[in-house]
Amino acid sequence: MSTDQSSRSILVVDDDEDICRNLADILGDLGYRVDTASNGMAALELVRRTPYDVALLDFRMPGMDGLELYRQIKKERAGTVAMIVSAYTNTATWEQALTAGAWQVLAKPVDLPRLLALVDEAIGQPLVMVVDDDPDLSATLWDLLRERGFRVCLANDSCVAAARAREQAYRVVLIDMRLPDGDGAEVFHAVREANPDAHTILITGYPREAGGMVEQVLREGADAVCYKPFDVAGLLATVERLTHKSPDGPGAHAEGTADE
Repeated sequence: MSTDQSSRSILVVDDDEDICRNLADILGDLGYRVDTASNGMAALELVRRTPYDVALLDFRMPGMDGLELYRQIKKERAGTVAMIVSAYTNTATWEQALTAGAWQVLAKPVDLPRLLALVDEAIGQPLVMVVDDDPDLSATLWDLLRERGFRVCLANDSCVAAARAREQAYRVVLIDMRLPDGDGAEVFHAVREANPDAHTILITGYPREAGGMVEQVLREGADAVCYKPFDVAGLLATVERLTHKSPDGPGAHAEGTADE
């Protein structure tokens, strides 16, 4: 497998303890760190403490099914990629899972080589954090970026953003310059301290008011600034350049996109 698994974490949730144990053994032998839970409430307790890269969730479980569990995981850890595993795969299951934001639906008994390939692919998706206190905008950016193959973490204030930056290595961080408990400059400095290699895009709806701060943070090393309302295509192109997904290739420096 191409990914360095040593720091990668996977959560397996199934009310069949034999399935949990078998998957944990297989994935653990491949170098992943694996936790297991037999029900939704136990899984959520783990999620609140640990930023899992991938969650493998049984569809039918007593108390809380896999889709409702993922909806709760997404509120806590939006960057976790979910795969629903079910003995009852059909069109309705697929539609429900995709609507909830899950990435894949796999049938039981699991095709193990396919599962391992998908885990590797999911973990290889670039990790992006969106720091913004507007829940609707954050949800929209999550959808847009997920459609393009990014894992997307959300933070609604500077304290949460700083904590998230210490937990995982992000390729790109989008930072709203006006936050309820501080400003984007504080988040930029926290990201720089925790992960100096992360690229940063500043976002603001107040170009004149935030202009001095934006210019200062750009001088300190931020990669780009995008103004609200966004030029969505330009913003996505900037994220893709900074994660080296575009033909511009490694080392491409994004220009700020503005819709003034």
